[in-house]
Amino acid sequence: MAYATPTRERRVLKAGHSSIAVTLPKPWAEAMNLRPGDLVVFDQNDDGTLYLRPAPGPLIAAPGLPYLVEAHSFDTPGLLERLVVGAYRVGHDSIEIRTQVALGPERIEELQQAARRLLGVSVVAQEPNRVLLQNFIDPSKYGLPQLVQRMKMILVALIEESETLVRKGTRSRRLTSINEETNRVLALLVRQLFLASRDWSLARRIGSPDPRQLLEWRVVVHSLEELGGLVGEAARDLHEGAPAEIVKDPSIPPLLARLKECLANVVEALVHPSLPAAMEACAESGLLAEAARTAARQLKSRARKGGVHTAMIAVQRSASCLSLLAQLALDRAVSGTPGTVLRPTN
Repeated sequence: MAYATPTRERRVLKAGHSSIAVTLPKPWAEAMNLRPGDLVVFDQNDDGTLYLRPAPGPLIAAPGLPYLVEAHSFDTPGLLERLVVGAYRVGHDSIEIRTQVALGPERIEELQQAARRLLGVSVVAQEPNRVLLQNFIDPSKYGLPQLVQRMKMILVALIEESETLVRKGTRSRRLTSINEETNRVLALLVRQLFLASRDWSLARRIGSPDPRQLLEWRVVVHSLEELGGLVGEAARDLHEGAPAEIVKDPSIPPLLARLKECLANVVEALVHPSLPAAMEACAESGLLAEAARTAARQLKSRARKGGVHTAMIAVQRSASCLSLLAQLALDRAVSGTPGTVLRPTN
């Protein structure tokens, strides 16, 4: 989305008896969520220029210090992994776990598994009462458009795996690994958004020239997260359903093929804004959603408790999610042009 660039010149004003002041551009202050009374930090460079940024909030750890999770013990399965994932997603590089009671083998394996499920994270120190995880990813190397394209490729692979399940009526050996890759890339996308929201220069480097564009990317990432869950749900339903019933049902294969094509077109319209492409993606996703609704209603009663029907509902909801992304792509395309002329086609 395009925004007017504030003027680079600001008049120096008198403030009090002996001080001077310069106002901050309103768009930047709003993007940084600054309010009267908030603190900002100045860093002076050797050439006399000043670097200005909002002061870290009280809940943000100082650079270089690990995010510390301390407790008497951790007995609830899954809690440690979720804490590590949460700290990673909000931008922490070092995550330290400390306990008074030594961590058992199950909790150690849980932390090792959490590291494996996050891109760039490794366990760098392990003691009976302390584990340290470290992220080694340089955020400036992962642009938002590139990560969205990566998500598209993973989701296409997931749909193709579903097509194989329908065509052959066999169980999938790749479903778990594809779903894990989906979660890894989504976690990195969320992390990039959090980091960019606190660093304007990073936001520009990874594909958001104006910080307010991060609101758009947040909607995109949230929709991709929902879409990943729905496509994964459809694949699991087909994987766990009765193979004989799935193979002979004619309604799923054409919908999966259309879902895959629509996904590719919507992401292309998002990453490379184009009004004709966005309009086509909007129309295509709407037709796909309607086709999925019709197919779900027409399923025979024998399939209503099986994998085919539940997979069909997931495909229908996936199409609705793609429709939302297509509408956002259309908004982005419109905002980037002063106007357009639609010519009728013969």
